[in-house]
Amino acid sequence: MIRRNQRMRREYLYTKSLEGTERALFEKKRRIRQALEEGKPIPTELRNEEHELRRQIDLEDQERQGAAVPKSFVDNEYATGTIREPKILLTTSRDPSAPLIQFVKELKVVFPNSQRINRGGQVLSAIVESCRSHDITDLILVHEHRGQPDGLVISHLPQGPTAYFGLLNVVTRHDIKDRKTMGKMSEAYPHLILDNFSTKIGERTATILKHLFPVPKPDSKRIITFANRDDYISFRHHVYEKPGGPKSIDLKEVGPRFEMRLYKLKLGTMEQDEAQSEFELRPYINTAKKRRTLGA
Repeated sequence: MIRRNQRMRREYLYTKSLEGTERALFEKKRRIRQALEEGKPIPTELRNEEHELRRQIDLEDQERQGAAVPKSFVDNEYATGTIREPKILLTTSRDPSAPLIQFVKELKVVFPNSQRINRGGQVLSAIVESCRSHDITDLILVHEHRGQPDGLVISHLPQGPTAYFGLLNVVTRHDIKDRKTMGKMSEAYPHLILDNFSTKIGERTATILKHLFPVPKPDSKRIITFANRDDYISFRHHVYEKPGGPKSIDLKEVGPRFEMRLYKLKLGTMEQDEAQSEFELRPYINTAKKRRTLGA
């Protein structure tokens, strides 16, 4: 089992290393194709490679009858995402407080097909290995500070990626004051709203979040929203009804609600400290206030 995981890990990293090369080659062929279509000279920096690139373009046109689209590395990570539904394991840091346990119980309802376990004295590597052996697709670990949930780690199995989020302004369902406007907790598969994830890291984050949820039925009346504003992701959970017909919609919050901020994204599972970081938040640099990582 250990050798098998090591081999899969090497294949994972090798495939990721090829993506940059494939993207660069695709961009070169796109520029040559555009120059030929517009009747312009071939760019100077590509003239030494023109013969080989044009040969590849001709072969692609014969095979696909159109421009080639490079395969994304994400296609390998989430290759089975449309074939089988996600299977999620929820756990906490050691010795969780009562508010953290309550928060994780509500997250269990938020994520369909999820199950919660008590962390106890189990080490992280043993939990991840157990998840792999039981075909768990994602492991979610929730942290706290002085009784307040302050961290959420989402690790996609078997090889990654792993996203680290900070949690802010956490309000559980039981802490929402206006009980009269609250909706009933639904376990139907929800519709997703992913707003303003326009950058490369933003699209990566949206991919990680959306693959936590299975495909809903068209008549589902449950909505989960991830809205990005200034790199802070607002999570909201609603249900809706149509009391007066199709043009009348009554939207009710279910809870919980909280804000998330991505501070790290690495190519590996959460127990692999040596895994390469794809993104790290660096707030103490001169351009940090102007920089937007996830979207405009």
